[in-house]
Amino acid sequence: MIDGLFKKYIDPLWEVPARPLARVFTANQVTLMGLGLIALVSLAYVWHRAPFWFAVTLAIAFSADSLDGAVARLRNESSAFGGYLDAIVDRYQEMIALAALAYVSDAWVAGYFALSGAFLTSYMKARAAMEMPVDNVAWPDLFERQERIFFICLALVCQSLLAGRFDVIPWALWLLAILTHITAAQRFLRARRLLQGRA
Repeated sequence: MIDGLFKKYIDPLWEVPARPLARVFTANQVTLMGLGLIALVSLAYVWHRAPFWFAVTLAIAFSADSLDGAVARLRNESSAFGGYLDAIVDRYQEMIALAALAYVSDAWVAGYFALSGAFLTSYMKARAAMEMPVDNVAWPDLFERQERIFFICLALVCQSLLAGRFDVIPWALWLLAILTHITAAQRFLRARRLLQGRA
């Protein structure tokens, strides 16, 4: 929802930190570096198990992932493959971060349903795009990627504040699972309406 509604305002802000990167790296290289950064901070969390620092480093790492589009614009190298690579890497990033959360909190079932909901949310739109033209910013749904990232970081901060009193992460993963599947259903209903309208 955030990305769909505010993308045109947010994207230009990334061009300032992207300028030095654009002198050295291609957009696709920046995309892959973002994947490496997420993997690094997630593995670090498995080792240090400090939820507050995972929230901080995860927020920074996911923010850095937004730089690839700015680098592509600055280098004038936007491409269909670059967009495809970015979408695939986004899915891997979420999978790695959620796996780290599920491992540390021993909440594998909740993590599975949260991840499947996130993947289905993406798939509902991608599959609709195979049947009809789809505007990339015209589907402002409930719990898209930006909302999921914010939610995970917020849950980690709450886990840090309530350490020893309440285990937030398993419950947060279940809530994330519910919200992502609601979002997937929302996209399914929109796709049905649009496809039936075209018929």
